[in-house]
Amino acid sequence: MSIQAINVRNQFRGKVREIIRGDVVSEVDVETPWGIVTSVITTRSVDHLELVVGSEVVALIKSTEVSIAKL
Repeated sequence: MSIQAINVRNQFRGKVREIIRGDVVSEVDVETPWGIVTSVITTRSVDHLELVVGSEVVALIKSTEVSIAKL
């Protein structure tokens, strides 16, 4: 998967540092050069993206929301 274009200005590359899994939602900590960014996403999305500790991702931040894209 590659990201061709996205309309989000605040993008931070990093690696997944920790995943705290829940039944419905999970907390994903991403270590970036600027610090830790935390995203709460569905556990189904964690599984679909095959996220594990060490996965390279992009944290996409838009006002009150942090999304994750796997690289």
